[in-house]
Amino acid sequence: MPMQSLSPLDGRYQKKTEALRPFFSEEALTRYRVRTEVRYFQALAAEPGIRDLKKLTKAQQNALENIISRFTLAEAKKVKAIEGKTNHDVKAVEYYLKEKVGSISGVKKQTEFIHFGLTSEDVNNLSYGMMVHDALRQVILPELKVIIGVLHGLARRWSGIALLSLTHGQPATPTTLGKEMAVFVDRLRRQEEQLKNFTMQGKFGGAVANYAAHKAAYPDVKWEKFGQKFVRSLGLHPLTNSTQINPHDDLAELSHILSRINAILLDCSRDAWMYISRGVFSQKVIAGEVGSSTMPHKVNPIDFENAEGNFGLSTALFGHLAEKLPVSRLQRDLSDSTVQRNIGSAFGYHLLAVKSLQKGLGKISANREVIKQELHAHPEVLAEPIQMVLRKHGVEGAYEKLKKLTRGEKVTLYDIVEFIEQLDIPKAEKQRLKKMCRM
Repeated sequence: MPMQSLSPLDGRYQKKTEALRPFFSEEALTRYRVRTEVRYFQALAAEPGIRDLKKLTKAQQNALENIISRFTLAEAKKVKAIEGKTNHDVKAVEYYLKEKVGSISGVKKQTEFIHFGLTSEDVNNLSYGMMVHDALRQVILPELKVIIGVLHGLARRWSGIALLSLTHGQPATPTTLGKEMAVFVDRLRRQEEQLKNFTMQGKFGGAVANYAAHKAAYPDVKWEKFGQKFVRSLGLHPLTNSTQINPHDDLAELSHILSRINAILLDCSRDAWMYISRGVFSQKVIAGEVGSSTMPHKVNPIDFENAEGNFGLSTALFGHLAEKLPVSRLQRDLSDSTVQRNIGSAFGYHLLAVKSLQKGLGKISANREVIKQELHAHPEVLAEPIQMVLRKHGVEGAYEKLKKLTRGEKVTLYDIVEFIEQLDIPKAEKQRLKKMCRM
């Protein structure tokens, strides 16, 4: 019921964030927990040292795979109903699977090996690890690649458009509009590479990660080796030492990478807003849209403003995740659990902002006339290249001469040309400087 949703991510912006629902909804978390428990059961059955659990037949393996592949919202609701009695979400998954696995021919007597020797965190952190990896691979990285591609295209298209720079908000040495877009491309590609190389960690080993319960049952099994192999099989990096929980340094690292990406894209959003305000960018007018409820002429840069606001929300959440999650009292407390459940919101606001920025970038064009007028209105920015040519020819006080001519003064192109004419430098250099004045 979108209009009754507490968060706009599941209300107003539901369609824009639905790509993340298969990874960060409660249904998704339950599905990944089921997957983790089934994979663990399969790994135990393949371990020769666990003599009381027979090796699974092909038919039994297929039946277990079906539990994972056919896990639907209806099945998740069954787990939720069990949780209503247990008041424990992971235990509810265990009870659900005991019933499902128990219906497989020849496996009923082995169902006590489900969740064998595990603590809830073993299941949870491995599930979150797989969730994050899948979300990054299937949603976050592809969307980042799209926006880098858009900016790269703009950088190439506008590479020859000279643009008045503003440093400290004041006219400065000209740049090109294409180069300014390329700046964001380079920054994002660096973070993209770090995001591609990022790997979640996996904690395993029972109540306090020393396999005490496992070793009590099967002391001859090399449990540490088993655990590392199992964690790697899920695509995660195994932790050698930990408390009851994954210390979440991995999520802190990821939060910092995504916060930097947010910062870069927020910077891009603000720059686009400023270019629109200056008239450097024109916005495409969409028929039927309203810019203001009272001012009919308005075409507001709302996509860039929405992007800025939602990048800020995302970064705030990622910031708290990075600050809170790595801190837990002694061997563990539960304060990480309630915070970690909100990871989808951090990703959701990030995706929402990226979508807004993509939309905004798709509606802008370079207003070449305004850009040209800006340059012509500020010939004082030629002071830097002129003084460099004077220095090259050994003219004493080159900087000071241009400072006297231009600093705090309203100069014209005519003034600049007259100044060049009076210079004691080769004629060819004078001609080259005059050519610069044809900005």
